[in-house]
Amino acid sequence: MNSSISAPNHQKPKLAATTIAALGIVFGDIGTSPIYAFRECFSGSHGAHIDAHNLTGAASLVVWSLLLVVTVKYLFIILKLDNKGEGGILALSALIRGATKQENGSRAGKVLLFGLAGAALMYADGMLTPAISVLSAVEGLSVSAPMLAHWTVPVAVAILATLFAIQRFGTRKVGVLFGPIVLLWFSTIGLLGLKEIFSQPQILLSLSPLEGVTFLIREWRHALPLLAAVFLAVTGGEALYADLGHFGRRPIRIGWFSVVLPCLVLNYLGQAALLTTDAAAIRSPFFLLAPEFLRFPLTLLATAAAVVASQALITGAFSLTTQAIQLGCLPRFLVRYTSEHSAGQVYVPMVNWMLAFACIFLVIGFETSANLAGAYGIAIALTMTITSVLFYSAARACWNWSFAKAFSLTALFLLLDGAFLAANALKIAHGGWLALVTGGAIMSLMLIWIWGRKLLYKRILASALPVSNLLDELSKGKIHRVSGTAVYMSGKDTKVPTALLHNLKHNQVLHQQVILLHVSTSDEPHATGPERMAHQDLGEGLHRVTLQFGFADSPAVPHALKELLPESLHFNPNKATYFLGRETYGVGKNAGLFDRARLFLFAVMARNASPATAYFQLPPGRVVELGAHITL
Repeated sequence: MNSSISAPNHQKPKLAATTIAALGIVFGDIGTSPIYAFRECFSGSHGAHIDAHNLTGAASLVVWSLLLVVTVKYLFIILKLDNKGEGGILALSALIRGATKQENGSRAGKVLLFGLAGAALMYADGMLTPAISVLSAVEGLSVSAPMLAHWTVPVAVAILATLFAIQRFGTRKVGVLFGPIVLLWFSTIGLLGLKEIFSQPQILLSLSPLEGVTFLIREWRHALPLLAAVFLAVTGGEALYADLGHFGRRPIRIGWFSVVLPCLVLNYLGQAALLTTDAAAIRSPFFLLAPEFLRFPLTLLATAAAVVASQALITGAFSLTTQAIQLGCLPRFLVRYTSEHSAGQVYVPMVNWMLAFACIFLVIGFETSANLAGAYGIAIALTMTITSVLFYSAARACWNWSFAKAFSLTALFLLLDGAFLAANALKIAHGGWLALVTGGAIMSLMLIWIWGRKLLYKRILASALPVSNLLDELSKGKIHRVSGTAVYMSGKDTKVPTALLHNLKHNQVLHQQVILLHVSTSDEPHATGPERMAHQDLGEGLHRVTLQFGFADSPAVPHALKELLPESLHFNPNKATYFLGRETYGVGKNAGLFDRARLFLFAVMARNASPATAYFQLPPGRVVELGAHITL
């Protein structure tokens, strides 16, 4: 009796700690939107006239966007589509492909395209979010310390450079502070908004959706630009789904309803209330909510919150990259694991420095968060639209919903997403093209890599010998054998690996025990149970082994072989020899101009890929690489 009563009490502190941690990682992006989002509704040539009715209407649009897009769509619906606990657009596309691949291969291919497009746009988001978050926070200096206003860009650049420079040390220690910082942030912005609402209680009319609808009708001439500004308030909603695997649904929902949503609503209503009495505050309504003596501390807190939001996006880009590599959508980049306890904490140097260059370039090029707001939003709006399209396939394939039920809900999602996408399309000429070009370039590289790998595999397969031929030669005793175990990386077919043929050609020997190893990645985040390994004894000391990893697993081949191979093989990962092929590529004479360009890019990516030794975590002193030239 006592144990059954006390168990929930032990869970409460753990749930509370997880919820606070989720505040920092999941809600950092959407939590810094109040710094610039409401201001954009009344700024620039598209801005609405500042009066009490328009302010109430704009606040209503923001509040109901948070309720419909974030709460209804993501919190109540999309978060239920987890791929064995993992979330995000790549995990969603993998979930759908796993359910549809056998029954409809072409449909699975289309789902992959949508998943790649969403993933590519997430990189564009990862480039823009740190830039606009940090820059908008540091712009608080123009209000709290006007004499330092001209240092805004240099300070923002210095913060971003430092942030990216420390990524190689990992985020575990710093991450402990994320939750409390963001909790303090939300508490502060909520109280600042509440103070102003008390002085202008009529602003509570914004809680009625009719105020937002009548505002759009009244301001119909620039309704789309206004929606684009309102959309800035929900950017970061996609992060709720992407970070599902880190925390689970319950802490994310508790954090949203208990802290994030109330504080965001209070702050947006507070900014509207402030502008009702002082229209000149439009230059920086967020920072002017605070009393003068608190504005500089608020600037420091905003900067800390922006760094947390940026860190979450950077970490998300690292995780997305490792998933894409595992799924065969990107070449093997160098991935460093920064924690001995969590496989999910990774550092990808190439991605880190590309994002660092892009963020610093954007801050220097655009100079103000208002200018950056013109480029920000289109990538996220497209990603949310793609998620809605994929939701239809998931509801049909994974939940077995009827056509009418799945189509009806998807249509409602697309009505919202379509309106925001159309609004953000107006930003393309004002910098939004940069996000689209970046996303398009990344997706093109992914497609080229997938195409090149298929072509390479086809060429290798065409020139390879069947394993049965090798077994015949071994049975005749014509091949000299030496003691020990050799592991040859192999395809999933019954052909002899190229590296083995080259070893026989040059060394004219073969180890007494040979493992033909094929490593595959499933459409599920983690491989468990018997599916992790398939073993077949081919005779003559040859063994065919298939190791399967989930797309969120670390492909530690020696450890997996040691753990899963039969004890009768006496496998010692530190005494085995691992043979790898290292191919160089040439372009065939009959290739057209377009194919030559694709092959050139594929070869460049292959040359710059991380060695298989590091990727599969092989003992460096036990690896032998044998080269081969392949004409594609």
